[in-house]
Order: sequence, then C-alpha cells, then structure tokens
Amino acid sequence: MEPRPGSSASRTAWLIVALLVPVALLNYLDRQMLAAMKFSVMQDIPDIGLEANWGKILALFKWVYAILSPIGGYLADRYSRRHVIAASLFVWSLVTWTTGHVTTYEELLLTRAVMGISEAFYIPAALALIADFHLGPTRSRAVGLHQMGIYAGVIIGGFSGYAADHPALGWRWAFDLCGLVGILYAAPLFFLLRNAPRPAGARPAPHASPGAAFRELLSNRSFILLVLYFTLPALAGWVVRDWMPAILKAEFGIGQGKAGVSATLYWQVAAIFGAITGGWLADRWMRRTIRGRIYVSAIGMSMIVPAMFGVGFAPQTKMLWVAVAFLILFGLGWGFFDSNNMPILCQIARADLRATGYGIMNMVSISCGGFADWGFGILRDRHVPLVGIFGIFASAAVISIVLVLLIQPRLTDSAPSPAGH
Repeated sequence: MEPRPGSSASRTAWLIVALLVPVALLNYLDRQMLAAMKFSVMQDIPDIGLEANWGKILALFKWVYAILSPIGGYLADRYSRRHVIAASLFVWSLVTWTTGHVTTYEELLLTRAVMGISEAFYIPAALALIADFHLGPTRSRAVGLHQMGIYAGVIIGGFSGYAADHPALGWRWAFDLCGLVGILYAAPLFFLLRNAPRPAGARPAPHASPGAAFRELLSNRSFILLVLYFTLPALAGWVVRDWMPAILKAEFGIGQGKAGVSATLYWQVAAIFGAITGGWLADRWMRRTIRGRIYVSAIGMSMIVPAMFGVGFAPQTKMLWVAVAFLILFGLGWGFFDSNNMPILCQIARADLRATGYGIMNMVSISCGGFADWGFGILRDRHVPLVGIFGIFASAAVISIVLVLLIQPRLTDSAPSPAGH
C-alpha cells in the first residue's frame, strides 16, 4: 500500500528522492560539460581534429553506457540498489576527475568509455528504487522530481562554457571540481540511502538467470512498444543535449559561454516545469483511467514534434530567440515524457524486473543516440541543412506517439484502481 502522507514511511520515501536528486544532477553535469566546452577541449587537444572525431567521443560514451545498462539494472534487481547507486557515483566521479588530466584524443576516448561503464549502473537502479518506495499516487511526481536533478545538471553544465573560457579556470578545473564533489558525496549517500522493504519471495535468488529475466521482458509486447517509444525521441534528445551549444555558436555567431547557456538553460527550465506538471497531471489522470500516464506522455511527445521542426528552421530566421522558443517547447514536452517512462514500465513489468527493463530501454535508446551523435557530426561535415536533419527527428517523434498509445497497461502497484475499472 502507498504510505500515508506525513507517516514515517512517506517521509522515508521522499527522503530517498531528495538524496538521489544531487546524484542525478552530477550524473548529467559530468556528461554535459564536455558538450558545452567543445571548442576549448578541441583547441587544447588538437589531435581530435574532425567534427566526426568529436561525434565519436560523444558516441563512444553512449555505446558503452548502453551495453552496460541492462547489466547494471539486472544487478540492481538481484542484489542491493543502494550499493549499486553509491558505487556508481564514486567510480564515475573518479573518472570525471581523471578526465581533467587527459592530454590526447585516445585518452579522452578512454575516459569517456570508462565513464560510460560507471554511469550505466545509476539510472536504472535509482528509478527502480524510487518506484519501490512510491507505489501509487505519487510515483510520477517522485520520478519527475528526480528528473529535475538531471535537468539542473544539464543547466549547470551549460554554464561550464564560461568556466572553460575563463583564463583563471578552464575546462580542466571544472572536471576536477565536479569529480571531487561526487567522490565526497558518495560516502554519506551510502550510509543514508536505504533499500525498500520487500515482501517475502519478491526478490529472486541471486543466482536467478539473467536470460530468464530478459526473455520475460522481451516476450512482453507492451514492453517492446515502450522500448521503441523510449528510443525514437531520444535521437533528438541526445543531439539537442550534445550538439546544440556548438550549433548555436556556429549558426548565430555567439560566444561559447552564451551558446552553452542558450542551448541548455531555457529548455531545461521548461523541462523542470514539464516534469512537475506532467507528473502531477499523470498521477491525477490515473484516478480516472489506467492509461492516464500514457496519455500525458503522448501529449508531451506532441509538443516535441513541432519543436524539432522549429529548431531546425530557426537558423534561417537569423534570430536566436526563435531557436530558444522552440527549445523551450521541446523542454516542456520532454518533461511530460521523461517523468512517466518508469511509471509506465511499472504498469507492464514486475517489480523485480524494473531496473533490468529500464536498463534494456537505456541500451537500445542510447545505442541509437550514439549513432545519432556520430551521424550528426558526419552530416555537419557534409553541410547538410539543419532543417532536414531535425525534420527526420520530428518524423520519428510522430511514430512514437502511435507506439505509446498501443501499450496495454495492467493494474499493478502503480496506482489504485481508477474509477470505472
């Protein structure tokens, strides 16, 4: 049953979210900084050379992250989510600090690959842990609050371009600082975080076959639809996160610092608002229909479609505010979408398969995102118009709306029975 508001169990459930928000912030800050510091890093490490090589750096992180995500999710389902989360934070923070000391293209590739390994274990475990504590009418809001930490990390990462340009700081200083903060936070997180109590028999034995878990998920039609739905918008999402600072700088002739802020601040603030609103609306809508979270997510995707067309067209207007306006619309839709992915998964998968399921979703989504990053760099080298590239992403988002509406949710612990069901 859902903990009563104000009870000890309810306070613990929200404390878990509060402890994980800074971790989510660091998780995405440590990723996002590199994109905002692109020009400084390429100048300092000249053997990176081509745009395609930069795209490969961004893509390698994603491919390694993607491959390891199901493994991280499986371990979190079978053992301790708390241990997986704390260890992941410590290792990726150490790698972040190490990144500030690389001197060659190959060393940068290596650190991004190792960061992909360590960060892959966090998101599936963290979202599953939140879902463990928030069983019903607060689940979408709790996930949305956690996602706000991600958006805040991207926002702060956007400002890192100013640190890279500052003669007394530089891009290496930012990686050193963020790495040390994460290393120091890992210890109190380990001692304060708790695993949710589970009914007897709810957790499989540690030697349970991963093959059986994967077969159960992959034989679930609704899960396959959710994986595809989760993947198609991420093609645009990763390109917006990773390439937008460079796009705005090149297309509108602005400085690296301003480009980083313009490419992240406004749409991430909109995503925060979207996550809060989308989480609240989804939890409310679930009182009326079991498909409430699906409908809210589809509404968010319907905002992303015109936003992608607009972002691609904006450089033709020569007005930065047009690009920012469409990025804001993208962020609002992304918040609706992002706050409901794990809650929808909870409606179609057992509790002891949710971290594994989210890991599989990450694997497919981020693998494709890596190809999107790499391919985007190649297309930019070949001077393909932005409106054409982003038009492809918008078309993929249209398909994803159909996919999510085909999902058949079940009554699980994700919500009380809606009226009429």
